[in-house]
Amino acid sequence: MPEAQPELTTRRLVLRPFIGADAREVQRLAGERAIAATTCSIPHPYPDGAAEAWIAGHPAAYAEGVSVTFAITLRRGGELAGCIGFNVNGKNDWAEIGYWIGQPYWGHGYATEALRALIPWAFATFPLQRLQACHFMSNPASGRVMEKAGMTREGVLRQRVKKWGTFEDIAVFAILRHECPGLP
Repeated sequence: MPEAQPELTTRRLVLRPFIGADAREVQRLAGERAIAATTCSIPHPYPDGAAEAWIAGHPAAYAEGVSVTFAITLRRGGELAGCIGFNVNGKNDWAEIGYWIGQPYWGHGYATEALRALIPWAFATFPLQRLQACHFMSNPASGRVMEKAGMTREGVLRQRVKKWGTFEDIAVFAILRHECPGLP
């Protein structure tokens, strides 16, 4: 694993480490109810100071090899469009991917583009056998992102998550190391 978290560049995006100056935009974008409604961990309303604290924890988590978090930014203009990253389960050599895209950037394929960049980098950088991701069944667009990035739907966990007092079914997707193109 590289000592410093790198930047990943795609045709339209730069995936880079978050910096303190991103906090206000993280709070604005992730603070939208529509974003929080599709995730397990983003609060709504998004509390003041939470983005700063979240960003401040990224370097240590990366250095320890327990998680990686990238800001998804537009290559042209540099605007923050979202977030993508993963948490590592080192005991079992797998990681759980999570992402969100701010509402003004929906419908442009940015999540798919970011996920397609993240998957091979994760396998090439970490000793992982499996990458997995989940989405609420009430958010099928996220499942389409995973499919387009080469992940396979493995099943549905019924009423797995309680979000705002309602039980949500989640679909589980994964890709294995040998299924990732371009890896030895």
